[in-house]
Amino acid sequence: MNLYKLKYKPLGSIAVLVEWPKLIDPEILKNISIFRHKIQVDMGEYVLETVPAYNSLTVFFDTSKTKYSSVVTDLKEIYDSKDQKLITANKIWKIPVCYDEKFGLDLDLISKEKKLKKEKIIALHSKVIYDVYFIGFLPGFLYLGGMSSELEFPRKKRPRLRINEGDVAIAGSQTGVYPRSSPGGWNILGNSPIRFFDPDSFPPCFAVPGDKVKFVPIDLETHARIKKEIDSGAYRLESEIHG
Repeated sequence: MNLYKLKYKPLGSIAVLVEWPKLIDPEILKNISIFRHKIQVDMGEYVLETVPAYNSLTVFFDTSKTKYSSVVTDLKEIYDSKDQKLITANKIWKIPVCYDEKFGLDLDLISKEKKLKKEKIIALHSKVIYDVYFIGFLPGFLYLGGMSSELEFPRKKRPRLRINEGDVAIAGSQTGVYPRSSPGGWNILGNSPIRFFDPDSFPPCFAVPGDKVKFVPIDLETHARIKKEIDSGAYRLESEIHG
């Protein structure tokens, strides 16, 4: 498993911050996922939670059962082991997105700046199967990697005060979906009628790090129909197993 030279740092008195090279890379995602799985299996007695990011993993531990130096020693032993198997069944989630101009507020801007037709922008955005790296800054906000370099576009210098729930957006080399209305500085391409976070459901967010996302273009009529089905509880989000 020891493919990278990791850095181990204290995060307060209750956690260890483990850092990989500062890249958004599917191989690093896979390495973090394997490591995280092994930690949960081998250190579950005193590890309370593991929180992944693009190139780091925060390991929270029970200070009444162990200490920082012991946790770091155990983490290094696990990472240096030869076991590279990840025994999990992740999913590819098929997310419907309407790229109509009603929702795609920044399609014109991106089209002009990138000198790309809107149809090309939509095709580039929807043809990729994205990796779910981690969840934040809002509950249910999926940070997705793998976007085409042709679509890379800087975030807005002045964020909008309100972005609608379900808005699909890009910033830099990233893409994601706003799970609720909030301020935001990403560029909006469309909208998904799916609920990405529901506190009344278990789990409240359907995706987990290591899953994948495929955006499926839909028209306005289909968007409205799916919205009604979600409100009535009749809609089931499509997915398939991968890995």
